[in-house]
Amino acid sequence: MKKTLLALALIAPLASCTATERGAGIGAASGAIIGGVATGNVRGAAIGAGVGGVAGALIGNSQERRGYCVYRDRYGRTYEARCR
Repeated sequence: MKKTLLALALIAPLASCTATERGAGIGAASGAIIGGVATGNVRGAAIGAGVGGVAGALIGNSQERRGYCVYRDRYGRTYEARCR
């Protein structure tokens, strides 16, 4: 019961966040756990949190604009447009 309440208290604040914020939070937490377990020290957990946060934010950001894709023109510039 205590574990359920703790999990709910940690996850509930994410309900009001944008997809980018949720992705960053989940990615940072996951990265910290994986980095800490893999290296066995705090430095690995910190690096994992940073990398996971950035990756999660990028993934979350891509989910905010459903139906749009990122394209690159012949000059190397990127732009967003409706997916084909």
